Amino acid sequence: MQMATKNPLIISDKDKMRQWSRSMRAQGKTIGLVPTMGYLHEGHLSLIRDAHKHSQSVVVSIYVNPGQFSPTEDLSTYPSDFLGDIDKLKSIPGGVDVVFHPHNLYDYGDNSNDRSCWNDSGDQHGGEREGREVVSCVEDGGMGHETWVRVEKLEKPLCGKSRPVCFRGVATIVTKLFNIVEPDVAFFGKKDYQQWRIIQRMVRDLDFGIKVIGSDLVREPDGLAMSSRNVRLSPAERDKALSISRSLTEAKAAAENGQVNCRELMNSVIRSVQGAGGLIDYAEVVDQESLEAVEEIKGPAVFCVAAWFGKVRLIDNMEISP
Repeated sequence: MQMATKNPLIISDKDKMRQWSRSMRAQGKTIGLVPTMGYLHEGHLSLIRDAHKHSQSVVVSIYVNPGQFSPTEDLSTYPSDFLGDIDKLKSIPGGVDVVFHPHNLYDYGDNSNDRSCWNDSGDQHGGEREGREVVSCVEDGGMGHETWVRVEKLEKPLCGKSRPVCFRGVATIVTKLFNIVEPDVAFFGKKDYQQWRIIQRMVRDLDFGIKVIGSDLVREPDGLAMSSRNVRLSPAERDKALSISRSLTEAKAAAENGQVNCRELMNSVIRSVQGAGGLIDYAEVVDQESLEAVEEIKGPAVFCVAAWFGKVRLIDNMEISP
């Protein structure tokens, strides 16, 4: 028997979102939040299925956050298909209760100049402008927002080196979502491994009464890590990008068979990705908790890679337990 389609309530106003959550809590229901930037894929849908296991009401936020993009990054070309996203959410058994889809979470109704940087430069070198400090699209757009949340150590390695505003923006927008939706549980994919660890640490350090659950990375049948940005790869670039997951798989197997020298493992992945035509941003083996680089694998580690194929920056990782 086919299950009836569930149409989610779509809320764009912050106050109405908060009111809905509080009405659910008044009924004794727990709330799970799945934060997304839209253009949903199976990785996102797996998070929603996990949310059903841990909460009675499910909220999915769809919001492309300008605070985590620098003016030279791909905010303007980030893919979007809101109606398609709603159809995908309807297809999930149990559906979702609410889609929180705000227009601008940095608009405070004070006539701030909202001209956030929706450019198409695709620059590969972060957000530093000549003669200026590194800023996000929020500051560049003159929106008037001044308050930022930083997880000072965990934001610095890996993606933080080439995207210096990213995790400040992520921590801030997740804090805002937590304050608006007021969930009991929040779900993040481990594909964005550093992001997941940063949110865990932020929740611990700031005493949020929220449980953060990390869900396993989801891959395409050929091994490519699922990402909303994959749609921007040409067929040839997509085929070449498989070098990331294939070389990581080989490195993980080598590590679990006794090869614990991280330099040799990293070099093997770098050679493979570069040989396929990719431009390496980083390839590092780090401690799963601290994200500090390790020279030899003696405990739980994670091998993280970021690389460019054409104008698309891809990230991937594999956890290693020796």
